[in-house]
Amino acid sequence: MYSWLVLLPFLGVIFLNLPSKTVRYKLAFWLSLFIVVVQLFFVIVPMSVAWSRILDSLGTFLKMNFSVDSLSQVLLFCIGLVALVTLFVQREMAQDEKQMFNFANVLLLVLAGMNGIVLVRDIFSLYVFLEITAIGSFILISLDESFSAFEGAFKYIILSIVATVLMLLAIGLFVLVAGSTSFEAIGRAFADYPNVFLIRLAMGLFLSGCFIKAGLMPFHGWLPDAYASAPASVSILLAGIVTKVVGVYTLMRVVVSIFGFDPTLRTILFLVGIVSIVFGALAALGQGDFKRMLAYSSISQVGYIILGLGSFTLLGLAGAVFHLFNHAIFKSLLFVNSAAVESRTGTRHMDSLSGLSQRMPVTGVTSILASLSAAGVPPLAGFWSKLLIIMALWFSGFIWVAVIAVLASVLTLAYFLKFQRKVFFGTIAADFNNIKEAGFGLMVSSVILAAIIIGVGVLFPFIFSNFIVFISPLIGGTVGT
Repeated sequence: MYSWLVLLPFLGVIFLNLPSKTVRYKLAFWLSLFIVVVQLFFVIVPMSVAWSRILDSLGTFLKMNFSVDSLSQVLLFCIGLVALVTLFVQREMAQDEKQMFNFANVLLLVLAGMNGIVLVRDIFSLYVFLEITAIGSFILISLDESFSAFEGAFKYIILSIVATVLMLLAIGLFVLVAGSTSFEAIGRAFADYPNVFLIRLAMGLFLSGCFIKAGLMPFHGWLPDAYASAPASVSILLAGIVTKVVGVYTLMRVVVSIFGFDPTLRTILFLVGIVSIVFGALAALGQGDFKRMLAYSSISQVGYIILGLGSFTLLGLAGAVFHLFNHAIFKSLLFVNSAAVESRTGTRHMDSLSGLSQRMPVTGVTSILASLSAAGVPPLAGFWSKLLIIMALWFSGFIWVAVIAVLASVLTLAYFLKFQRKVFFGTIAADFNNIKEAGFGLMVSSVILAAIIIGVGVLFPFIFSNFIVFISPLIGGTVGT
């Protein structure tokens, strides 16, 4: 049924390139918008029997082992939402229709790749879609053809190749041990032969590849440059969802579906999570460029997801999935607002800015909301996901890990207060007295994302039990459709 989520973006790219140059340039935004909205609609609204039959017929052209569970549904929604925001921002900031056309083509390929990653249930198909997404992301990072963009793209592709080699070696070992590439067969091999050297080696290789793609410390070398040097809309896409899908989701999926809850794996996840949280926050605190600050902040926030996953409890897994969702929302919002500030002021250096909220009130207020949510301040959405993770660690007996996670939130609050004080508070600099609020596309994106942060935060105590029930099947494995 869900094959169309991969097929439709590919068909969109083909259709987009058929008309004359003038027509396809004008069509690029609207066709991409239509595909993204269709995805969001069918993730949110249950499919009718009639639609299911139509989409089943469409999906017969793509013979792959696709399946959807609660984790997949959360990711499909995040992919659609961040892609929607990215389109609005790119349309606002594109210099001409050709630039919009080029962006739309690659975005649809990346959309197909990410949807494929979320839907497949065999490890080689997962690798194929990872590479589609990685190549598309490489092109997007270098889209404006500046020197810094090429540098960031080069670092991204080199380390992505390293991750690819590690993952391919692991897949070869998986096939050697399990005789199959399906998650189910490899999971059985792990359960039957947990201490075999090849099994352990394959797990280590694949985990290392996931850590590189997720940009976790100390595997993060590509991330700050790629996020900071990419065009504004691409930074939103990368930070908001691409890194989460290719790295974090992939890691969560193989742990839940293949590796299982192994004590050695827990130790690895805790170490990587703690290092990422603490040193990512410290690095963010020392940045003067706000896009680089947000990049290091992403590393730190993803560390919380890894700790939740490493708790190996239902509560921790629920917190990890919820924080993945929250991170996609508040980090996308912060990068949208960084695009607004840079487009109006021409600079990313916080020391050159002050008092912008007087001229850009929507950008200022929504930035505060996103920053407080990232720091875990109640009642915003980020507070609840961090609380679930910390409670899971505490009740599982890992009190020292929970304490580190709480203390690191103080660092998060510190660097975001620094960001707000230097950029939005105080007396406005004379050079920026005449600037105006961000354009319509940026403002709409900011308001939508801020509304989600508030709404989900306020309502979460009332939907908590339903969310736990929604996530609980993951503990017992994936749920096919």
